[in-house]
Amino acid sequence: MIANRLVQSISTFVLTAAIARTLGAEALGQYLLAYSYYFIFVGIASQGLKTLFTRELAREPQKTPVYLMSGTWLQLIFSFFSYGALVIVVFLLPYGAKTSTLCYIMGLTIIPFALSNITEAIFQAKEKMHLIAISTVPIYILRLIIMIWAMKLKYGIEYLAVILLLSETLILAIEWMLIIRLVKIQWQIDGDFVLNTIKNARTFFAIEGIAVIAGRIQILILSLLGNEFLVGLFGGIAQLLQPFLIIANSVTLAIFPRFSKAVEQGRDNQRQITENIIEVLLMMALPLLLGLLLFGKDLLAFIYDNSFAEAYIALSITAISLIFLPFTRSLSYLLVANGFEIVNLREVVITTSIGSFLGVALVSQYQLLGAAIMALLMNIIGFSQYIYFTYTRLFSLNLWRIMRRPLIITFLMLPIFLLLQKISLNFILTLIIATCAYGLSMIYLGIRAFGGFRFLWVKFLREQ
Repeated sequence: MIANRLVQSISTFVLTAAIARTLGAEALGQYLLAYSYYFIFVGIASQGLKTLFTRELAREPQKTPVYLMSGTWLQLIFSFFSYGALVIVVFLLPYGAKTSTLCYIMGLTIIPFALSNITEAIFQAKEKMHLIAISTVPIYILRLIIMIWAMKLKYGIEYLAVILLLSETLILAIEWMLIIRLVKIQWQIDGDFVLNTIKNARTFFAIEGIAVIAGRIQILILSLLGNEFLVGLFGGIAQLLQPFLIIANSVTLAIFPRFSKAVEQGRDNQRQITENIIEVLLMMALPLLLGLLLFGKDLLAFIYDNSFAEAYIALSITAISLIFLPFTRSLSYLLVANGFEIVNLREVVITTSIGSFLGVALVSQYQLLGAAIMALLMNIIGFSQYIYFTYTRLFSLNLWRIMRRPLIITFLMLPIFLLLQKISLNFILTLIIATCAYGLSMIYLGIRAFGGFRFLWVKFLREQ
């Protein structure tokens, strides 16, 4: 699952940079806007069923044939309704003809993607997650290559939407070829199952629907109160934070089983694990924040093109979110492990509602900067809620213990960053030197954490 997510995220990052460098910021904005509508409506139509089916099939694997056939039929109906809703919404909103057409084409991807969620739910329930990676990872890589090749041949942005649609259809076909080897197909629809599923999935639909809207709300507001060019700039900014988000999500996902086991071991054990994981993430986040503040303009121009350099201030504002993300990612899993998943739902609802209200005012007044401020405020609002519920329902955190080493490594990196900024080297060389300096600083702190150089040397000699 981590490999699947990693390849998907990296390919998205590379594609975003390729579109910006080849077709420009406006084309990138059109693509990201169309993808946002697709992402929202496919999430509403399918993610609730996927979560429900995974849970239920893990408990009752003998019902897999019923879930496969009846669930696929139900998902197909939801997909048609969801695509119809997407078409109506885009038609009613004041987008240009090219942007609307792109949304309609990419929206068709809802159908194969949603149907593949049923097969993936079965793979997950049977703990055959490697089959998901086999079905998706090669296609993601091939899709990226074909998209870049198409742009080099001067094909327009709408052809990228067609390639996305065809690739998701191919993934669905591959997953069905794999699943017929695991499941005995029963070619009938269970009416009672369909009705019960609709009833049981309502809560999951609410959680997933609000979550996907929250993840794209800045782009939607910016597209309505700004334009596609600004959407492209904001999308480029957001992609620069993706490397950290990939690591943070992977680390917290990996630590979730330990969170769950620690529930039975007492609050002190949970607190120690939580503080350790937040500390580790902050040791990556704070130096990254410092680097973006000092070299953000050069990074935007290097990855995209010079037209993105004007988004430097918006990038600096958005990057401040790196202070809060380690807390929100870790504490959300901690609360779920302790049975407080209702807190996550409440946080998403409150954050999205307040953020949307503030976002309309901010974006209408400040455009791109307003969207960046909105993103930062939503992170602060989410952080405040997770901290409050952790303190009131579980335990308090030792913030000095958490922040001490991340602040040390950040202060160690500060003179290096300032020196590199002053001597103005080639950006690639600057990036290499900064990365090596960060690595050496982490090694130094790691040695100190294990007792210092003398202790490790003595231990090494004893083992010899």
